[in-house]
Amino acid sequence: MPPEARENAASNHIVRSPGSALAVRSAALVARGLRDLARNSNWLTTKVFAGTSPRVAISCHAQVCAVAPLRKGEPQRLVVYDAERGAPALALTVPNEAVSFGSQLAARAAFAWSPSAQFLVAAWGLWEPALHLFDMHGKTFLGAFGEFAEFPRCIRWSELGRYFALSSPGRNGSLELWTAQPSSTVLTGPALRRIGPPELAAPQENPSQPVDEGTFSGYGRIAFSPNDSLLAAAVEVSGEWADDSILLADLPSFQDRPLIPAQGHITDLTWTPDSRHILYCAAGQAFRVEVEAESHESESLPFGAELIACHPHRPLCVCFSSWLKNSAKGRLFLVDLDTMETLDEHPAENVADLRWSAGASKAYAVTRDGLAFTYEPPF
Repeated sequence: MPPEARENAASNHIVRSPGSALAVRSAALVARGLRDLARNSNWLTTKVFAGTSPRVAISCHAQVCAVAPLRKGEPQRLVVYDAERGAPALALTVPNEAVSFGSQLAARAAFAWSPSAQFLVAAWGLWEPALHLFDMHGKTFLGAFGEFAEFPRCIRWSELGRYFALSSPGRNGSLELWTAQPSSTVLTGPALRRIGPPELAAPQENPSQPVDEGTFSGYGRIAFSPNDSLLAAAVEVSGEWADDSILLADLPSFQDRPLIPAQGHITDLTWTPDSRHILYCAAGQAFRVEVEAESHESESLPFGAELIACHPHRPLCVCFSSWLKNSAKGRLFLVDLDTMETLDEHPAENVADLRWSAGASKAYAVTRDGLAFTYEPPF
C-alpha cells in the first residue's frame, strides 16, 4: 500500500488500493484456464533431453539431473535440466574430474535433491569416490564429503532437510547418516552414524541352491518418515525368489529396530503423511505395513507398482507400473489410499523417478529417455 493510501486509511477514509497483485494473480489464473481448455489430459509431457541416461532424478521444482547422453566428440557430463521453464542446461563440474568420451564408469551415478531443491548431492563414476554437494541457487560447487569404497546404492535427504543418508551394496553394505547444519543445510565430513550388515536368519541348506542364496547383499532404497523420526531401508537378500526385509532406524540416535519382513525384492518405498505406514513395491506389487504394529504383516494393495511416492499431506500416492494389463506399455497413475480408487492414469515407459512439487499441487515423473511428466489436475 502506497504512503498516501496508508495515511488515508489511518484517517478512516475509504481509498482505492492498487490492483497490481490482483492483476498478476488473475493473469496466472487466465493463463492456466486457457492451458486447461487446450488439453484433454491432466498429464503434461515435456521432452527434457534427447538420448538415454542411466540415472535421472527430478526435484520438487522439476529440475532434472541426468548423465548427459553421449554425443560424438563431446565429453560426458552430469547435467541439470529445467523441465518446466525450459532454461539452459547447467553442467556440473568438480575439481580433478576425469574426461570421458564414453565409459562404463559414466553409468554409475546417484543423485539426491534437498527438500527445497536448493542443494543437490551427486556421486558419479568419473569423479572421485565421494559425495559432491552443489548449491543450485548460487550455481556453485560447495565441496565433497563422505568418501566411500563401494558406490552408493541410494542417497537421500530427509523430508525436513535435517538428515542425509546413504545406503551401500554388498555383504558389508551399510547405512550412513549425516546431520545437516541448521543454518545452511550444508553437509561435511564423514558420516556421524553408521549401521552395518543386519543379523539375518540363517538360510536353509539346499544343495541345489547357490552358496550365496538367501544371504545379505546390501541395503537398497531408503526413505525418511515425514516427521523425520525414522529411516526405512530395504535390506536386500540374494536369490531370485528371496524376500527382502525393511530396517527401521530411530533418529537422531540411528538405533535400528527388529527387521520387518517384506514380500519379494523391494524396488521402492515411501511413507504415508502421518508417518504410521510404509508403502513399498516388490515384485511389481504394492504393499502396506503399519510401523508400530506388533505383527508387521504386509497388506497387499489392489494395484501393482514398481515406484511409488506419497503426497506430503493427503492420503494420495503417485505410482508407476511397467506392466499394464492388455498392453505392452506401463502407466503412471494416482491412487486414493482411503478408497483405493485409481483417480487418473497415463501411459508411460522407463520411468526412473517420482516426486511431488514444492506446493504438493503437482506430481512429477521423469524417464531415462528424457521425458518429464507433470500431473496437474484442473481446478
